[in-house]
Amino acid sequence: MGDYAILYVIAFVLAFLIAFFATPLAKKIAFKVGAIAKPRKRDMHTKPIPRMGGIAIFAGFMITFLVVVWYLPIVNLKQVIGICLGCSTIFLLGFFDDIYELPAKPKFLIQILAATIVALFDIRIDFITIPFIGDSEQYIHFLSIPATVIWIVAVTNAVNLIDGLDGLAAGVSSIASLCLMVLSIYAGYPPGALLTITLAGACMGFLPYNFNPASIFMGDTGSTFLGFTLGITSVMGLLKGYTVATIFIAVLVLGLPIFDTAFAILRRFLAGKPIMSPDRGHLHHRLVDHGYTQKQAVVTLYGISGILGLSAIAFFNKDLKFAVLVFIMMGCLLYFTVKTMSTHDKDNES
Repeated sequence: MGDYAILYVIAFVLAFLIAFFATPLAKKIAFKVGAIAKPRKRDMHTKPIPRMGGIAIFAGFMITFLVVVWYLPIVNLKQVIGICLGCSTIFLLGFFDDIYELPAKPKFLIQILAATIVALFDIRIDFITIPFIGDSEQYIHFLSIPATVIWIVAVTNAVNLIDGLDGLAAGVSSIASLCLMVLSIYAGYPPGALLTITLAGACMGFLPYNFNPASIFMGDTGSTFLGFTLGITSVMGLLKGYTVATIFIAVLVLGLPIFDTAFAILRRFLAGKPIMSPDRGHLHHRLVDHGYTQKQAVVTLYGISGILGLSAIAFFNKDLKFAVLVFIMMGCLLYFTVKTMSTHDKDNES
């Protein structure tokens, strides 16, 4: 943390306070524009709830970032502009989606556009390092922008898909942000640490309103913005040097949404359903279906996310014993998921 400890604390506190006090305003806006989540068959809530809490998260993050970034010793203005343009684009997409429930294809195209904007402003994966061959850097040239766009869009949708229980997406994003902050500090990259601690503060400022029983949802305004920003910060803080190790570390930090999304895609593919079709097969739904309360399910998933994040930090520091322990844990998680899927499917058949 060193010389930037005070700056990080200020960023966290400011983002927290802005998000906390902006959430009641976000509620009013949601009611005014009709962004209300009405209960559906796959949903957990039983009464209409406003779903534009992402306004508060975006405000907490963006205002804080634009205030504190100038206190870093070196500021890349082009990257700052890219972050603002990309995040604003994805925020507006979520904002209008919460009002009009936009079709999947236009949303996907705008996500690609926002990620491309970020990549064009020098936030991208520039090279790979081939392990066991001298660790020499290999610039990927024209593949740089596509690789960055694919990563950011994938993380954006992964976080969006876990937003199914009160407080889940905000809490998991907070945990992932804090882990990315620690990794950025270890890597000696203050901008990455500043971005992630700011995002964590904004998420935690919103969480008191969103934890079960939630009085407001973040909506796509929040979930796509969180995923998008986590994608950006992982590129800036970790994936600049794109090695097998850094890929693994980044996937571990964002493990819960990534694995859940991967299982969802596989599940829908095997069932012959469209990959983007919604269902109640996500891990958080299955926990509730097997007797967990919403709070118990969310806290359980917080724990899994935290363990994955800690394992990424251990792997970064070459603590192989802890890494092996995490592999075992991940195997148990996979077994549990497959088992519950099988049990759930048998129950449906009967």
